[in-house]
Amino acid sequence: MSAEERRESVIRAAITEFARGGYSATSTEVIARRVGVSQPYLFRLFPNKQAMFLAASERCLTDTRRVFADAAEGLEGEEAQSAMAGAYQRLIVEDPDRLLMQMQMYAAVAAAEAAGDHEFGESVRAGWLQMFDELTVAVGGDAEEATDFLAYGMLINTLTSLGFPVGHRIWSKFCEPPGPAV
Repeated sequence: MSAEERRESVIRAAITEFARGGYSATSTEVIARRVGVSQPYLFRLFPNKQAMFLAASERCLTDTRRVFADAAEGLEGEEAQSAMAGAYQRLIVEDPDRLLMQMQMYAAVAAAEAAGDHEFGESVRAGWLQMFDELTVAVGGDAEEATDFLAYGMLINTLTSLGFPVGHRIWSKFCEPPGPAV
C-alpha cells in the first residue's frame, strides 16, 4: 500500500474513532491499531493528533459537499433543495459516523475557542463556509435560502443525534423522518 493509500486509511479510521470518542478521548494508538500500522508510522503521515482530526474533519465536510452537489446536479430551486435534503438524510442514516464526526467537530472547535485557541477551528470554519457558499449557488444564489436549508439540516442532526426514532411525532411537524435509502 502506498503512503497516500495509507493516509486515506488513516483518515477513514480517524473519522470513525473521533466520531465515537471525540477529539480529547481518542488516542492516536487506537487509530493506528484500526489501520494496522504503528504509531510512529502514523506520525510519518500526520505530524500530530490535531492534524489527523483536522484531516478527518475536512474529509467529512468535503464528502457532505459532494453529496449535496451530486444530488443537486441538473436541478434548481426547490427541486435541488429537496434532492439535497434527501441525499443528506440518507448519508447520516447509512453512515452514522458522518453525523457523529460533524457533532465532534463542533464540540472540539468550541472547546478550543473557549480555551483561547482560535487557530484550531480555522480549517473547519473554512470548509463550512465553502459548503455554505456552494449551497447558496445550488439554491439559486439566495443566502437566506441556504441559511434556512442549513438550519433545517442542523435540526435533523440534533434530532437524529438525540435518537428520536423514525415515526416519532417530532418528525411529523416539520419534515419527513430520515429513513433508509429508497
